[in-house]
Amino acid sequence: MNYLPFTKPFLDEATIQGVAEVLRSGWLASGPNVAEFESKLSGYLGGRIAKSFTSATGALEVALEICGIGPGDEVITPAMSFAATPNVIMRVGAKPVFVDVDIATRNIDLDQVEKAITSKTCAIMPVHFAGLAVDCDRLYDIAGRHGLRVIEDAAHAIGTVWQGRKIGSFGDIVSFSFHPNKNMTTIEGGALSLADPDDARKLDQLRFHGIVKDDAGNQDVVVPGGKYNLSDVAARVGIGQLAQLDAFNEKRKLLAEHYFDCWDIEDCLLPAKGEGHSWHMFAPLIPFERLHLDRKTFIGQMHEQAIGVGIHYPALHLFSLYRELGYREGDFPNAERIGRETVTLPLFPLMSLDDVERVCKTAREIVKS
Repeated sequence: MNYLPFTKPFLDEATIQGVAEVLRSGWLASGPNVAEFESKLSGYLGGRIAKSFTSATGALEVALEICGIGPGDEVITPAMSFAATPNVIMRVGAKPVFVDVDIATRNIDLDQVEKAITSKTCAIMPVHFAGLAVDCDRLYDIAGRHGLRVIEDAAHAIGTVWQGRKIGSFGDIVSFSFHPNKNMTTIEGGALSLADPDDARKLDQLRFHGIVKDDAGNQDVVVPGGKYNLSDVAARVGIGQLAQLDAFNEKRKLLAEHYFDCWDIEDCLLPAKGEGHSWHMFAPLIPFERLHLDRKTFIGQMHEQAIGVGIHYPALHLFSLYRELGYREGDFPNAERIGRETVTLPLFPLMSLDDVERVCKTAREIVKS
């Protein structure tokens, strides 16, 4: 029986050949392919400024630095996401202020965002979870009324659409991930989409050692920048992937719809649907306690049947690092329930509808047994 992972990237032969050509060219670091990738990504996002990075984590950290966020500042962010989201806030010296998520959409609860704003709040960092857009109209209304920056963690949401507009084609600063488990990949990598040319100039300095050059090519260092520039090898992968992204997302949507048709385990909370969803993941909540089944056993038995299952994500505030900030069990009930019950089922463009049926049938048999 072929093993079905919960995710797997697809690289076509043209992209593989393109990478070989880059390797033969001798120009492996940032060069013409990076410039082309950023130009095409900008076009995909309606002409916005698009800058590539070696990772979405680095992109988020630089975004915070662009906004001048540091020690003494607070950034509001959801209590259920990947650890990179709050980690970068702490890395610049600021405090992540967690709020709960909506149990259906798994996105940040905007009612709680309003209540969490203090005089120290400088920004909101929402996550478009699993490819379903946050209510951007309300998000930016809140931010505008309180004078806050918005740094959208759109790691899951390349190709996601809100009210007819692609995430990243509007708004403040938007970060994308191109890790191999995302809807498109550059092997490792990420990007920022920005509206403000001044922010872009700061980004260029922070992304590459703080170096600026005059017309004669003389260098100066003006800020203690890092090194986050994408390689031409990675960018060539991104060029091939971006051209196929909309087709990838259409296939993901088809597979997700089939999951809804086939899944029949009672009392599960399936992911919320939504117009413009890019379906990065399909993660139902399974009431393991009521079913007298623990998640470790479920995942182990799925693995025995050659089906990979992930966990996305544990509640952030229960990790040791964030407990040190004073967070405790019971603070965010929805995030905690998701952390206990979530499983991430296989979902990637190379799958067939038969694969979806196999996953659902196997899960049902495990639960019944």
